Amino acid sequence: MKEPDFPVNEQERLSSLRSLQILDTSHEERFDRVTRMAMRLFGVPISLISLVDENRQWFKSCFGLDVNETERRISFCGHAILQNDALVIEDATQDERFHDNPLVTGDPHLAFYAGVPLVSEDGLPLGTLCVLDSEPKSLTNAQLSALNALAAQV
Repeated sequence: MKEPDFPVNEQERLSSLRSLQILDTSHEERFDRVTRMAMRLFGVPISLISLVDENRQWFKSCFGLDVNETERRISFCGHAILQNDALVIEDATQDERFHDNPLVTGDPHLAFYAGVPLVSEDGLPLGTLCVLDSEPKSLTNAQLSALNALAAQV
């Protein structure tokens, strides 16, 4: 398993995330609507709005998992925030970075991941809107465009 690197601007990113005062707050319907819509649009059992802090990815909205956070070191979203566009893993069991990740080898047995960075007004990646499945999948260009549009709404 390859643990995600830290962005070069990690302290600035964390400061921006903290300034929102959103970590560890209650779920909100406005965010839950987006994750429910993503689940339906992509036909997946899991959809998340995750925010990545120093040690974890915390879920502001989460459907399909019975946890509120996971360790950053095993997160797919920790990798996604390092990119300018979507991170799509069609089959994590075949991906060198993730094939032995505990989220792949154990519950929830993830195979598919697609996450779009959620970017602050000053351009810093704070987390992701992502969709996940235990079955491999691929996305069409239209689906990828829809995921980007939903992420922009968040």
